[in-house]
Amino acid sequence: MKKIIMSAVALTAIMGSVNVASAADGINIFSDVKVKGQIRPRAEYVDVTDNGRDKGAALTARTHLVVSAGLLGVENLSATVGIQSVNNFGYTHYDSKANGQDQYEVIKDPNFAMLSEASLNYKTGKTALHAGRSQLNLDNQRFIGTVGWRQLERSYDTVSATDNSIENLKIFAAYLYGTQGVGAGDTAETNSVLLNVKYKVGDALTVTAYDYMLSSLSDTLGLSLTGKFDAGAKFTYRAEYALQKDATMEYGSASTQKNVKADATYYNLDLATNISGVIAGLNYEVLSGKNADNTKTTFNPKNGTNHKFNGWADVFYVAGKPDGGLKDANIRLGYKAKGFGKVLAVYHNYTADTTITTGASNNLGSEIDVVYVNKIPGVNGLKGLLKFASFSKGDVANEFDASKKDKQVVWAQLDYKFTTK
Repeated sequence: MKKIIMSAVALTAIMGSVNVASAADGINIFSDVKVKGQIRPRAEYVDVTDNGRDKGAALTARTHLVVSAGLLGVENLSATVGIQSVNNFGYTHYDSKANGQDQYEVIKDPNFAMLSEASLNYKTGKTALHAGRSQLNLDNQRFIGTVGWRQLERSYDTVSATDNSIENLKIFAAYLYGTQGVGAGDTAETNSVLLNVKYKVGDALTVTAYDYMLSSLSDTLGLSLTGKFDAGAKFTYRAEYALQKDATMEYGSASTQKNVKADATYYNLDLATNISGVIAGLNYEVLSGKNADNTKTTFNPKNGTNHKFNGWADVFYVAGKPDGGLKDANIRLGYKAKGFGKVLAVYHNYTADTTITTGASNNLGSEIDVVYVNKIPGVNGLKGLLKFASFSKGDVANEFDASKKDKQVVWAQLDYKFTTK
């Protein structure tokens, strides 16, 4: 940990010395240098019943260092560079999907390093312009997110503009030309357009409309209503509907990359409250599935932070699966207080949205998730986490669930973040 902090300080000093030397020549290359970093060691254990694999156990650490600075003395012009690495310390008793250890269960945290940020940014008035690589999360990350839970967090290559010129209105538009991260070598070129417009009517209502045109996949158009209100207790809510249509954008010359068809729907209803530290919430989410004649497609949140949704065991982590879609009815209960930290338990009940075979069961199983997180006393910026997920399979005969098994996952993690100026 000390070595990382010293490296960050050294890098700041180097950039500062370059800045001073350049200033002597009348050129101010770097100014207002800022460094932020993260060190996140984690132990993860995975056991899948009767899967034909040995239990997976991983000990990994994420190291993430980001440096930003004013550039060339131009007001409101800045540059950002970041490096992210995952180290498994030579311990490979798990299948990272890149290490060839497929006798073990999958834990998708490869031993890998990548450039996580490399961008130029410029602000003019209330408009921010961005070009390059960054970590991008939109709304609740359901459709565009970094999958921050995995050690190798996803980055996006974009040219974007964010405008706040009109009070309470935020407009985001981006051309997305590439992604990288989550798995080793998970690099994809694309030709996509992201649009997101958010208007805050008041505390009780914020309206968000979006259109994510992912090349050779689908267009996801949606509308969400979010807000908070007081009804004897303070509540927050979310009501969201989205549909996927034929892809507007194309990438590549193959027939499978042109005239791509999609026809699927999604909705999400959520209500939550916090009464004197007691957390309670209800959620119902539906991702539609295929039908018998294949005129419908399965709703696919390909670039979403899927770990946040549908259970932490990641049984439904593969976007667009199962074929019959997914209905997730879940309830959460927890407690949060200063000094105590936060404990949260979630129960999920899963069913398929469609059953193609007459009489087939739609029972996809259930899951119990529990997490506890708290600050570590005496060390500023350090948190500890314990997390558990237990998935119980549904009907064996279920055509959408035949490959699913009971699954248990346990995590123990430390997370240290720091900033310097």
